[in-house]
Amino acid sequence: MRPGFAQAGRTRRPSLHDLVRERLKKMANDPSENDPGRNDPTGTDQSRKAQEKEAAAQASLRFVQEGQIVGLGTGTTATHFIKLLGERVKNGLKVRGIPTSERSRQLALSLGIPLTTLDEYQEIAVTVDGADEVDPQLRLIKGGGGALLREKIVASATRKLVIVADASKQVSRLGKFPLPVEVIKFAQELVAKKIAALGARVDLRLGTDGKPFLTDENNHILDCNFGEIDDVDGLARKLSDMPGVVEHGLFIGMASVVLFARGKEIVELRRGT
Repeated sequence: MRPGFAQAGRTRRPSLHDLVRERLKKMANDPSENDPGRNDPTGTDQSRKAQEKEAAAQASLRFVQEGQIVGLGTGTTATHFIKLLGERVKNGLKVRGIPTSERSRQLALSLGIPLTTLDEYQEIAVTVDGADEVDPQLRLIKGGGGALLREKIVASATRKLVIVADASKQVSRLGKFPLPVEVIKFAQELVAKKIAALGARVDLRLGTDGKPFLTDENNHILDCNFGEIDDVDGLARKLSDMPGVVEHGLFIGMASVVLFARGKEIVELRRGT
């Protein structure tokens, strides 16, 4: 059973990562489980979401122009964008990318996208990234892919942050998706206790090998299930003020544009409109 930081006296419910890991076990034991349409009513839904992610990524390309420094996000939707950008670069578009994770860096290099760093450029024209949840104020929960620290640093240096997502990521209130909090290992137990005192169920994120997941900066991630968050801004401040917290997955006032793919339609939302 996955170790976590449940409050004393409370029965621990399966976390998101427990469910994902169980699904992977089933797929490994039964090859037919890899067919999402076989005895799996969610197969069509997963296929639709994948198509919507690619459509949103395709729509984001119009924000990328010749000669720009471009932030390359992390996650499934950002992967679609990087692949599409790679095709544009192959066809002659001249840009340089700053990736938000080692995974995105390796993918960009494999596609021939020239890369640079924040050491060379401290201002990024546009970044295209995904999100785990987006509310009506374009506040985000990010970090499901484990790259929230670099994603937030890159976003902070970006003139226009374009978020691409399938329609399921649009929510009326943030919090159904567990909030990732990156912590230094030394303070992990202390921070988990403090976050639990704020009302969250706190789980240490594990990798596919069953060991604690390590970020690109060699930190751990606590997945914090608050349920719907009443005071997003207040929670962000409390987490930022907590010694031992490296960064949290609440992105407030950073997204310029959000592109939701809803079927064949692209819904565009802009901050302040």
